[in-house]
Formats: sequence, structure tokens, C-alpha cells
Amino acid sequence: MKKKNSSFYKYQDLLIRISIIVAATIITIYFFPKSDRFKYDFKKGEPWQYETLYAPFSFPIKKSSEAIQIEIELIKSNTPKYFDYHDDVSNLVIGLIEKEYGYSKKDSIDNKLIKDDIHQIKLLLDKFYTNYYLEKPLDVESKQSIIIQNDTGFNEVVYQDVLKPKDLKNELNKIIEFTAFDDKKWLVSTLLKNIKPNIELNKDLTSEVIENEVSKVLPTRGVVPLNSRIIAQGEIVEGEKYQILNTLNETYQAQTWSESQYVWRLAGYIILVGLTYMILLLFFYNYRPDIYKNTRKLLFIFFNILTVILLTTLVVNLNSAYVYIVPVCILPLILKSFFDARVGLFSHVLTILILSFIVPNGEEFLFLQIIAGIVTILSSSEIYKRANLFITIGQIVLVYVGSYFAFYAINQGGVTGWEWYKVSYFILCGLAMLFVWPLIYIYENIFGLVSDVSLLELSDTNSKLLKELSNKAPGTFHHSLNVANIAESAADAINANTMLTRVGALYHDIGKMENPTYFSENQGSGINPHDDLDPEESASIIINHTIAGIEIAKKYKLPDRIIDFIRSHHGDSTVYFFYKKALASNPNLDIKDYQYPGPKPFSPETAILMIADSVEAASKSLKNPTSTSINVLVENIINKQVEEKQFINADITFKQIETIKSVIKKKLANIYHLRIEYPE
Repeated sequence: MKKKNSSFYKYQDLLIRISIIVAATIITIYFFPKSDRFKYDFKKGEPWQYETLYAPFSFPIKKSSEAIQIEIELIKSNTPKYFDYHDDVSNLVIGLIEKEYGYSKKDSIDNKLIKDDIHQIKLLLDKFYTNYYLEKPLDVESKQSIIIQNDTGFNEVVYQDVLKPKDLKNELNKIIEFTAFDDKKWLVSTLLKNIKPNIELNKDLTSEVIENEVSKVLPTRGVVPLNSRIIAQGEIVEGEKYQILNTLNETYQAQTWSESQYVWRLAGYIILVGLTYMILLLFFYNYRPDIYKNTRKLLFIFFNILTVILLTTLVVNLNSAYVYIVPVCILPLILKSFFDARVGLFSHVLTILILSFIVPNGEEFLFLQIIAGIVTILSSSEIYKRANLFITIGQIVLVYVGSYFAFYAINQGGVTGWEWYKVSYFILCGLAMLFVWPLIYIYENIFGLVSDVSLLELSDTNSKLLKELSNKAPGTFHHSLNVANIAESAADAINANTMLTRVGALYHDIGKMENPTYFSENQGSGINPHDDLDPEESASIIINHTIAGIEIAKKYKLPDRIIDFIRSHHGDSTVYFFYKKALASNPNLDIKDYQYPGPKPFSPETAILMIADSVEAASKSLKNPTSTSINVLVENIINKQVEEKQFINADITFKQIETIKSVIKKKLANIYHLRIEYPE
């Protein structure tokens, strides 16, 4: 059981980091669009701006709604109309005429039809109804067929052969002309008044046939084969090409995947996104071990990356046209403020690679955002100054506008029709990036990190803690100011964090407030309390000022990065004066009792502070400082620290140490107002 527990604790950190990657991958994939997006914007009548497009898969060409409507109207007009045939119409008409003009025994013979007349009219009607008569003409072409349904089946005739009301009089005259009827004029008039159609439109059957034909209309026409060319760069988007592009766009939007396809797509995304996050973690492991070992810092970085990804995904899902409003470059700006430029750029590039899967025009987006991110990193690191932040954001907006203009000119072959409204998107993006200041403050409180903005506040010598230091230990306060000035110049010379170095130097000796008179810089009266103490007690008081400083710093809630300067500014060096003094009376001393607890400096900034602190304090012992004596002092102190391997964990080179020596020599010469020593 103990073995299992020890194995778990051995790999606990690794398991935590793997869990962070898995969680980040799951969150990212979950918020990815559920279907692919058509990653191109196009307009009818404009040139195709992008590279030659090939069909990513086979798909049918969808007809436009206008084309489908035209086809339906054509079917409606060309589909034969169905009519019902009435074979008893002749008797119906005779009945009407007989009712009005027929003769009976009660009637007078005048103006009445006798039986012979009725018979003649019946023969005339039978002859007339050998034709098809339609009382209500239709709006169809004369040569179109119509289908007449009778008892024996269906009979197809041409519409122009059907009699209409306009043909009725002429047709009756032709028939009556060869009859022996006395009053032909009256007969024609009577028939015109009483004649009835023998065919009638069957609306239900006709509608049913038309609907059946309309249902056969296909919403697509033809198929675009896989890998076939759809449109080449520079071609005008119109006609067939426009319809194919619209079809492809709608196909992406309505795309559904089988369970098997979805699983494979999901697996692919998991591999790509997980690999990206794994590369980021490996970068921290190899080049930023302090971040890799700090779970809080890792969570902070992944939280910011996920925030940018989720914000961009949300905008793309709502309206992809607004994707450039998202302040993506706020990510490197924040990470640069809390860590360094390399962390900011590397994280930014990997985030953009993930976003390129989901945004339209992925290649254009990739180029614009990476270039803007590089500009963000190369801009002034002192964003705690308002002017520098505005200048940085202005540069980013200009890069966005310039790059987008260049893409437009390349794709369109000119600048006519330049979309000025896109400039407003980039300006809104720049304004959104101003939120970086309150965001940094929020992050500092949530994650317990420190940025240059906080360092600027801490560097104020009127702050409560530094005022207390100046009142209780004025000599130490003055010493800290000198060390801060020297260390800041040295940090600037080797491109270290100058603001962090200065603030660390201002607070590195706050522990001396506990017993200020036991330190030489505060002994203005000439009385030295160490004269009444054993060397071991004196050494203990001197050594304990680092521990007291850490306690005071935590009480005043100073950031851990500043506390690091307090605990490491003496490394594990020896309080040499009291050690030598005690050694004279007891040669068997344990040197560890006279050594600081450490740790040794573990960054260039903390190493610079150790050097500046030791040299500035030692320079006070020079009775008649000259450039030669200062040079010797600086060389001896720093060389001794190198020999004691105080900088072994500080990631600082010998070249940088030589640069620091040169800067400190010049600074001390200026402090002591030394002039050139002329020969006698």
C-alpha cells in the first residue's frame, strides 16, 4: 500500500498536468461548431478572391428557388387538363326549349313549336353535340391537349378543336343552313340562349395530376464529382458557378454525419487539439520550468487560451463576419505582462492554429493574427504606461488594416470597392483590447500573480511599507534606493526585467526593521550593539533579517515574485565578519551556523540584486574611493560569488556577469562623484 501511495505522489504532478491538457481539449472540442463551415465569403458578380476551389466531396447541384418555381409553373401550364363529358346535354336543351315554346292542346298554335319542329331541333342538337363545347374557356395554348373522360375511358383532343362561346353562332348557322326550318333566325337565337356545354373541367382530377407531376420535380440537377474544379481564382462568381457555390455552402450548413463519421471526426479534432496543448506543455517543460512546476500559472495560461477560443467560437456561431472584432491579441499582451514575450508569442501562435479550424478564410485569419501577435510582442514591454499601451494597440490596428488591405488588393486585383466598414471592426477590436488593464487587475487578485502594473504601484516610495522602512531604518531605506538604482541599470544592460528588479531591490531588506540598530547603515550614533553580543548571536540577528522580511512581506501581501528577492538576495553565503571573529576563539565551528538559509538566486533579476546589494554595501567601507579601488572591489566581490556558485541556478551567463560588472563600476563612480585621475 505504501508503494502504491509513493508511486502516486511521484507522478502526481504529471497526472495533474495531463488532466489540465485533457480538460482543455474536451472544453475546446465541445464548443467547436458541430458541423464544418464553408470558409469563404463570396458575392454574385464579383471575382473569386481565394485559391482555386476543388470539390471536397461529391454533391448534387441544388436548383435555385426561382428555377424550381419556373419549372413548377411550366408543369402547371403543360400538364393536360381533365374534363368530364355529359352525353345527355341534348335532351336537357330540348327540355328547356320545349318548356318555353312547346305546343299543347290547351295552347294556341301561334308561336308554338309543334312535335315536328321539336324533332328537327333534336336532330340539329345531336349534330351539334358531335363536337365538344366548353362554355368557360381556359387560359391555355390552342395546340395543348386536353383529356375528356367519358363512360368508355379517356379521349385526348387538341384544345383548339373544342368549341368555345365565340365559335357558337357560326357553328349553329352552318348546321341550320341546310335545314327546312322556317324561321332560322329565331332558331339560332333560341339555341344560343339555351345551349349548354357538354364538357366541364374536372378541377379535382386536374389538380391531383398536377400535384403528382410537381412532386416529381427534383431540387437538384447534376452532380459535382469529388476533386473537380469548381471555380478558379479571379473568375467571376455568376451563373452556374454561383449556384454550385451556394449549394456547397448550404451543404456545409445542413451537413449531418453518421455516427461512425462523427466519431472519426471527433477523434481527429481531439488528436490535433490535444497535440497542440501537449506541445505548449512541452515548451514550458523545456524552456520555462518555473511555469511548468507551478500549477496555478499553468491554469492561468490555459484559462486565457480557452477564453479566447470560446469567445471567437461564439462570435463565429453568431455571425462569422464579426470575427475580427474579437480581441485575440489580448492573449499575448496579458501573458507578456505576467511572464515574458516568448511565452506570450508561443501561446498566441498555438491558439491561432486551433482557431484556424473554425473561422472563415482560415489562411487569411492565420496570417493577420500571427503578424498582429508578433507586433504585440515586439512593442514596448512597459504597458503599465498608458501611452505605451495606446501606441501598442494603435500599431496592432494599423497592422490589421494594412494586412487586410493587402489581401483585398491581391484577391481583387485592385482596390475598387474596398470595404471600409471592415476598418471599423479592427478599431472595435483595438478598443476591446483596452480592457487589458482591468483584466490584469482581476487576474492578479484571482490567481495571485504580479504584473508590471502592480510593480509600478509597488515602486512608489511613498507606499505604506516603504514609508515605515524609511522611518524605522532610514539607513537601510537609503541603501535600498541605491541598490535599486544600480540593479535597475544592470538589469537594463542585460535585457532583464528592470521594473521587477527595481521593486525587488526596494523591498529586499525590509526585515531589518525588526532590529534596525544591529545593521551598520542605521548606526548613526556610533554605538554598535554587536559589541555586547557573542558572534553567534550577532550572526543569528543578521541572518534572521531575511526570515523577518518574508514575514513582513506576507503581512503586507507582497507578491511572491517580490518575496523571492527577499529570501534569495544573500543565497547561502556566510556572514563572514562574525564567522571569522568566532573562528579565532573556536576553530571547530560549524560554518552552517553562520550561513544564510538560501535559496540561491534562481533568475537573472535575483542574481543582479545579490550582486548590487553586496557591492553597494561593501563600497561604504572604502575610505577614499577611487575608480581603481572600486574596480577591484567589484571584481573581488562578484568573482567570489561566482566561485561560491551562487549563480548556478540563475540562468545567467559569464558574458552577462561581465556586463553587470561594467555597469556597476560606472554607477558607483557616479555615486561617489569620481573624476579621471590625472598623472602627477
